Amino acid sequence: MLPRISQHWILLLEMSDINSAILERLEKVVDSLQENSVKMGQLLAVHNEKLDNQDQVDRVLFEKIDRLHTDLNRETNLIKAGCERDIRKVDDRLRVMEKKMWSIFGALSIISFLVSPVGQRMIKPIFEPSQAMLTDPPLRPMMESPQIM
Repeated sequence: MLPRISQHWILLLEMSDINSAILERLEKVVDSLQENSVKMGQLLAVHNEKLDNQDQVDRVLFEKIDRLHTDLNRETNLIKAGCERDIRKVDDRLRVMEKKMWSIFGALSIISFLVSPVGQRMIKPIFEPSQAMLTDPPLRPMMESPQIM
């Protein structure tokens, strides 16, 4: 019987060696998993920090873009108002020049007419002194007196 008990013990010893080897391996795996978990946590922390930094950079960039957009719109409106003002000034000056041109054209037309032969015939009676109109004509007798000779 002894041999059977010893075989059983041997088997138990072998089983305990196998169990302890499995336990050692499991402990190593758990340790490795813990190390990997710590490293993964550190990587995630770094990644989150980078994401936070990128969010801050994005916020700053979007604020700058918004300011540039506002400044660009303001400058565009100022340029537009300046151009409209300049166009109005040029238009007003053109209107004044056009009025002067038409006035000169009218004056030249009148002068041309007055200097022309037709204009001269119309103006001549107005400017010729006419005594008949200004004074009464002398009365002439109906009969002439005989002349003595």
